[in-house]
Amino acid sequence: MHDSPATRATGAPIAIVLVLGFSSMCAAMMQSLVIPIQPELPRLLSTEPSNAAWVVTATLLAGGVAMPVSGRLADIRGRKPVLIGSALILLVGSLICALSSTLIPVLIGRVLQGLAMGYIPVAISFVRETVPARMQNSAVAGISATLGVGGALGLPLAAWIAQDYDWHVLFWVSSGLAAIMAVLTIAVLPHRPPVSRSRLDWVGAIGLAIGVVSLLTGISKGSDWGWTSPTTLGAIIGGVLMLLAWGLYETRHPQPLVDLRTTARRPILLTNIAALLIGFGMMAQSIVVPQLLQLPEATGYGLGQTMLQAGLWMAPGGLMMLAFTPISSRMLTRFGGRATLAVGAVVIACGYLVAAGFSAEPWQLLVATCVASAGVGIGYAAMPTLILENAPLSEAGASVGVNSLMRSMGTTIAGAVMALVLTSQMTELGGGVSIPSQEMFHLCFLLGAAAAIAGAVVVLFIRRTPAVDKAIEPVATAEPEQAPVR
Repeated sequence: MHDSPATRATGAPIAIVLVLGFSSMCAAMMQSLVIPIQPELPRLLSTEPSNAAWVVTATLLAGGVAMPVSGRLADIRGRKPVLIGSALILLVGSLICALSSTLIPVLIGRVLQGLAMGYIPVAISFVRETVPARMQNSAVAGISATLGVGGALGLPLAAWIAQDYDWHVLFWVSSGLAAIMAVLTIAVLPHRPPVSRSRLDWVGAIGLAIGVVSLLTGISKGSDWGWTSPTTLGAIIGGVLMLLAWGLYETRHPQPLVDLRTTARRPILLTNIAALLIGFGMMAQSIVVPQLLQLPEATGYGLGQTMLQAGLWMAPGGLMMLAFTPISSRMLTRFGGRATLAVGAVVIACGYLVAAGFSAEPWQLLVATCVASAGVGIGYAAMPTLILENAPLSEAGASVGVNSLMRSMGTTIAGAVMALVLTSQMTELGGGVSIPSQEMFHLCFLLGAAAAIAGAVVVLFIRRTPAVDKAIEPVATAEPEQAPVR
């Protein structure tokens, strides 16, 4: 396959990939930015703990909505303007948080930071237009890995800042990163005309936002509100009904936000189902490992680490995802996305099985986390590749965004299930303090492994892609192209 003249004219493709990767990592760091100060948020913001919890949840919900909407907006308005807009939204949100000390402004800032997560799927789809074919697998693998790398590296960085400085410094740092993102995106990335001449389906965008926010809110808050409470059931059922109505509307719209006929294609549908399961599996380490590391040694199974120490023990996992980028690229080239995604899911499961059997020392959890993270790096590289191989160019951004949304939904469901499991069997620590029993931590690891294995099984039902079709075709024109169904 030869690079087109338009592709060669983009300048330095390595610089493009580095900017997209760095910026995506900065956007992903917003997920873990406030975790170190979460217990202190009620005092810092002079509010109730139930209200302060929204500082974390708001970013998750906004990111879930932003990813498919930003992807579609990039298809019809051009990818570079949406990338610049995402970076500027992150900058504004970070500055609002940095200058605020009360709940409402901080919530607004955190919502804006979540909306900036839309940068990531647009960056992945941008590779298809600007990077030579020989580099595309490596580029997609590296940018996809930043979704996990940003969260993993952001935790120790945020813990260190929160421990030694005023909490507002967290947001001044994110403001600086956002400013760098914006400058690099403007200066380095080439402009490409829109690949679709459609109009944005605003009704579809609003309907999707309402459905996703309602459903994810019910799932993420179920443990706090009670799973049988009218509020929880109303949010979950209402979200499901809204998404069903949204799907019906989209199938009848001439220019839908998400073309559900494309999404229903077997390779894309099964990849999205696998994304949900693997996203569930990926989240187990983010929830369970930090708790085990920080529980007091007096419990007999806690490891007595501080938040900063726990973050440092987990940071190599994020680096492992990045280190596996060239390996993932070679696997994608040699075996294709189907086999690569299945292998990644199995490796995640192996990491959790290691954790279930060996968690008596921090280094053992480090090893387990690195194994699972290697699987995440492999799997996260393969998913957008499978999507881009099977989606038309005019829907590439939206299709990658929906896949990212499915991963996010998997992690949200995992958070709710893990919280339910951990609180189902408590052990008295003394002084009226109860903690989850050791068996429940092990059960969480096993659930993560089971979800990852289920994801691998789903992937095997995707039709094998012929070796000659594995590369993603670079695009030189603005005209929509219909990619073959694989």
